[in-house]
Amino acid sequence: MSQAATEARFVLPPGSEAASPPEARGLARDGVRMAVVAPDRTHHRRARELPLWLAPGDVLVVNTSATLPSALEVRRHGCTWGLHVSTELDDGAWVVELRLPGGTGPGVPDPGEVLRLPGGVRLRIAEPHPAGQTRLWRATPLPAVDRVAYLPRHGTPIRYPYLDRAWPIDDLQNVYAAVPGSAEMASAGRPLSREVLVDLMSAGVVVAPLVLHTGVSSQESHEPPQPERVSVPESTARLVNLTRAAGGRVVAVGTTVARALESAASADGHVAAYDGWTSLVLSSARPARVVGGLLTGLHEPQASHLDLLESVAGRTLVDRAYADVTAAAAPHYLWHEFGDSMLLLP
Repeated sequence: MSQAATEARFVLPPGSEAASPPEARGLARDGVRMAVVAPDRTHHRRARELPLWLAPGDVLVVNTSATLPSALEVRRHGCTWGLHVSTELDDGAWVVELRLPGGTGPGVPDPGEVLRLPGGVRLRIAEPHPAGQTRLWRATPLPAVDRVAYLPRHGTPIRYPYLDRAWPIDDLQNVYAAVPGSAEMASAGRPLSREVLVDLMSAGVVVAPLVLHTGVSSQESHEPPQPERVSVPESTARLVNLTRAAGGRVVAVGTTVARALESAASADGHVAAYDGWTSLVLSSARPARVVGGLLTGLHEPQASHLDLLESVAGRTLVDRAYADVTAAAAPHYLWHEFGDSMLLLP
């Protein structure tokens, strides 16, 4: 178990959870705060200024996975329970998380039980997936159904208690989202407006895509990241390798991109096209070999994502970053998918 996942590394200031999209708070998508964490100091800026902090010849890698409305309601034991569909496996089975009535937390289904889903679909629960935990379960839909086709007709966006209401799926998409498959938004890219992307390209920064379909993010603090589906195209691998060879910087938009790129990298940092699953866990014990900068959201004090940030930027810089954004004299930063950003430039 990692140190970052077992002890609180900072204290989240009161009122720091973003309950609504920035647009509902009178801000543009790219108007959220961005803490630029450089080796010398932390600069408090706005996301629209991202092009000012990257250099011609850098490559910014984005995750073009689109968010599916992955929450369903099921009747169980005379009550309405929640069900979060995390991913779909290669054989058509789903990985799901049962949620207690009222959304108070994860529940534990019974192996072999059959849940009745909307639209006449039944779901037979099999066994925990991955093994060694009881939150995520492999399940077989009967009849076989593609979740990418099924969920937009019957699901709603996954919602956690810090949100003030259920926001529509369009608010949970990045502007470049193109490939449906994520249970929750790869939210580090949400502040990137079309205008910011154009400004980046005008400044000589290359924007390159890959896909990592995120699963549910509600795992307990002791749980490592779950296996996720990845596709790194040959064109992006080539751009990343050329950028590094020329002395440019590879900047990942989000922990999903960092995980995908590092999963496609060899021991010497050469990236190859890759299509498959990744179980890679990045940390100080397995530091990043390719990613040299990271645009990310703000993570909670005990989140395992802090290990990944440390793998890119080092423990000292990450600890200083969170000390700076939670300091009493700092601007008021907001957490979660509708919150503010951090640009780590070690």
